[in-house]
Amino acid sequence: MQSLTLTKDQLQKMIAHVDSHAPLEACGLLAGLNSKVETVLEVTNQAQSAVRFVMDPIEQLKAFEWIESNGLELIGIFHSHPTGPETVSPTDIADSAYAVVNIILARMDNAHAWCARGFWIADGAFSEVILKVI
Repeated sequence: MQSLTLTKDQLQKMIAHVDSHAPLEACGLLAGLNSKVETVLEVTNQAQSAVRFVMDPIEQLKAFEWIESNGLELIGIFHSHPTGPETVSPTDIADSAYAVVNIILARMDNAHAWCARGFWIADGAFSEVILKVI
């Protein structure tokens, strides 16, 4: 996937979710079709960690069921790196389990603003995906 399209409101929903959980990592799923996000689904980080996320399995299953019942597909996963880096970590690569865009929201150097970047992770490597915010 070369790009992912989402609205400003969807991006703001992700930012509000990760900001409300900082300094811990926060996570969620993106449902949509044809590289276009339709819905942001927040999921609890069961790990309750500042450097790792593990989606709550019951919430994740319910989200997958909702996605399927609404005729959508899982097209992305988002999570935060509250203190950076604003790129994929070795843990992100090791834990990647789905062929979807991974959005990482990072707040660098104790800044208040969150930065969002998209990545495709496959075969132990990653490449950047363009995020088109409309």
